[in-house]
Amino acid sequence: MNVHQLRRVPLVAKWPVTPCRSASTKAPRPPKPSPKTSKPVIIKRRQATPPRQPPTPQNAQPETAETAKQGHGIPPRALTFLGISALTISMYCGYLYASYTREVSKAQTLDVPRDVSDRYNTTAATFDADVELSEKAMGLGKKRRDLVRQARGDVLEVSCGTGRNLPFYELGERRGTDADGRAAVLGCRSVTFVDLSPQMVAITKEKFGKLYPAFPAVFKACDAGAVSPSDIQRSGVKKGEVYFDTILQTMGLCSMPDPVATLRHLGSVTEPKSGRILLLEHGRSYYDWVNRILDNLAPAHADRHGCWWNRDIGEIVRESGLEIVEEKRWHLGTTWRYVLRPKQAEKSQS
Repeated sequence: MNVHQLRRVPLVAKWPVTPCRSASTKAPRPPKPSPKTSKPVIIKRRQATPPRQPPTPQNAQPETAETAKQGHGIPPRALTFLGISALTISMYCGYLYASYTREVSKAQTLDVPRDVSDRYNTTAATFDADVELSEKAMGLGKKRRDLVRQARGDVLEVSCGTGRNLPFYELGERRGTDADGRAAVLGCRSVTFVDLSPQMVAITKEKFGKLYPAFPAVFKACDAGAVSPSDIQRSGVKKGEVYFDTILQTMGLCSMPDPVATLRHLGSVTEPKSGRILLLEHGRSYYDWVNRILDNLAPAHADRHGCWWNRDIGEIVRESGLEIVEEKRWHLGTTWRYVLRPKQAEKSQS
């Protein structure tokens, strides 16, 4: 084989040569991205359009995380307390309704006589404890005091009970002025206490001796509708006089067999010109729903406590024929206060 016939093969491949650019046409080459500063390609996803919110008032503050966490603003402990209180009240109301229904059904089966005054013979020992809480809740102590402080001269207390009015007496006469600013004789010259229950009269006498050991008084178990002039003279009234200057009664008309006749008799032994009859009683209310409750429970209450608490005190006073000087009512109209005087007082003054 001839060596010259061999074809020469270049050892280096020939690459296409890029012509050089002149200085006038040379443009800056774009910098190559550095691998350290290269940013990843972010693919934007199409997001759902949020619902349009109503425009907020200018004064409204944006809701923060703290306000969102508070919610209704009532602590859990307060909610628990309110729930327990509501449950307790509802249970107590249910108990009262059940007790009321039971007492009503029991009361309708009772055959209670009109005269229940003999019950006080058995309840005299516990009477003060039985009524203490209710009288404090109703503020009857102040009402008793305001009424008794009007007593003056020779005083007769009817239905004295266990002497709950004793601490309010002003014993002993003194010069002073009355409610109108006129000169008058104030205080009690003498006091006489009567009640149908001998046991209650004994308790009143014992209390009076402890409060006023040096002041003489008369105590007698009798019917107020039969008080005689001899009883009046024993209480210290001068001979020949047959009248009391003040007659006082608290919570007594409810237990009397004939309250109208008793008031008429008391008016006949009251001093005609300036004498007064002072009453503090309990009876019917302004409202029919209260009267229905009193009527439904009246037989049971009278049989247990000797008191007809549903009597119409206003009607009793009007039927007695006494003149009304003052009338007040409290506690839905169930507590009555009267200042009365005999009808003949107006004729005597004229």
